[in-house]
Amino acid sequence: MTAESKAKKQRAALIAAAVLFIVSAVWCGYLLFRQSGRQVEIISDGRVLYTLDLDREADREITVEYEGRKNVIAIEDHDIFMKEAECPDHTCIKTGRLGSAGVPIVCLPNKLMIRFKAGTDSAENGGVDAAA
Repeated sequence: MTAESKAKKQRAALIAAAVLFIVSAVWCGYLLFRQSGRQVEIISDGRVLYTLDLDREADREITVEYEGRKNVIAIEDHDIFMKEAECPDHTCIKTGRLGSAGVPIVCLPNKLMIRFKAGTDSAENGGVDAAA
């Protein structure tokens, strides 16, 4: 094997390693910084029960019970809202759909909250942030 042949093999190996490194770096960057959708958390008494991506969720209802009382959460057309609640004031129902302002839906008597997951709220999804 000549010195010239050996140098060509080393150069080819170096180029292959560089290409592999660049592709790996780009893929890692994509995974870390990609848009994660509109993820919401349903929290009961401080505990996360569900983490949902509204952009991928099918229409459905979720029932959450707390001390014998029920809340029915609805997902329709990639939006989420409180459909029914066994609480005295129904403020959570009156709040309507979880909106781009990032204000959570809260049922205080039943210790239930629906909010955008940290880092995926409206400011990152084309909405208006609180400073605007």
